[in-house]
Amino acid sequence: MARNDQKELNTLVLQGGGALGSFQAGAYEVLSGRGYEPEWLAGISIGAINAGIIAGNEPANRLRRLRGFWEEITNDVLGHPLFGDVRSRTAFNEISANLSLVNGVSGFFRPWWPFAWPGTGPAARGVSFYDTSPLLKTLTDIIDFDYLNERGPRLSLGAVNIKTGNFAYFDSTTTRLGPEHIMASGALPPGFPPVEIDGHWYWDGGLVSNTPLQHVLENSGERPLCIFQIDLFSARGALPESLIEVAQREKDIRYSSRTRLTTDRFLQLHDISAAAQRLQEKLPDEFKDDPDLKRLLEIDAKCAVTLVHLIHRMAEYEGSAKDYEFSRLSMNDHWNAGKADVVKTLGHTAWKNRTISADSLQIFDLNKGDD
Repeated sequence: MARNDQKELNTLVLQGGGALGSFQAGAYEVLSGRGYEPEWLAGISIGAINAGIIAGNEPANRLRRLRGFWEEITNDVLGHPLFGDVRSRTAFNEISANLSLVNGVSGFFRPWWPFAWPGTGPAARGVSFYDTSPLLKTLTDIIDFDYLNERGPRLSLGAVNIKTGNFAYFDSTTTRLGPEHIMASGALPPGFPPVEIDGHWYWDGGLVSNTPLQHVLENSGERPLCIFQIDLFSARGALPESLIEVAQREKDIRYSSRTRLTTDRFLQLHDISAAAQRLQEKLPDEFKDDPDLKRLLEIDAKCAVTLVHLIHRMAEYEGSAKDYEFSRLSMNDHWNAGKADVVKTLGHTAWKNRTISADSLQIFDLNKGDD
């Protein structure tokens, strides 16, 4: 178990969620300004893009690069709803989302034209609706991959091997990362085409798990972790009362993080190891080196963990298209919501009075009362 006087390793865990991702950028703005600059980032899909931008730039340039990316991919849908009521805003968002479907998003993706041009192979136009080559150029322009791999914070990106169906992580501690690794993490079918890396083809990691929390917990060292998990879909929600609400709720459930499942498993491993330690003290000396006992002792959590859970709360006017609604207005709303949630969390009495956990895990979900 890590000692309480060790400095925590600040870690950002960023979920996928398309256009909702500016919530993460706003949260990062406040965290970095309050001294929580990450030393490790783990992301999936849009979370991988945000994480890559942060990890691939000097600290002084990160926020500017993030802002530039989000303004680039929202510059095609400007303006405001005609009126300030919920119905008008809902209509505005639906129009904006449909424009994204028809026209694509600047600097991100564009429709294949002509669609489904004849061809064979996994990269042919017939296997996706959109071409993501604009994203390749954007990532190359705004991320310094030499800095990312040689001097930047650790970066972990989740994707799915299409042939095996197995989850894969690309980690800067073991692999030299490029734009293709970020794009593989965000290659959500059937919208986006798969990405080839070293002869293997990958899709969006969100198909298996939309949060990289388990990867972080299983690959940590002995240094205490302070994890800020920034989610874009909430697992909690109301019972649907229409087909529109069914589509919205289904998407939230499908892509929400299974944080409780992961943290429960983490605690169970800690309890098993604690029981093994107590057993070791009771055994005669000739049994204390038993290989089975040693195996039980080895499965303990490697470090103390503080987990801060920040979740985008869906606005009343948002529907099932919220993850591909790329208006500048919504981008700014999400960005400001991320900032506000972090300000509230860091200002909470429970956070101000916290200490590095002497146990294996402590969780702060200080905005959950807003649901």
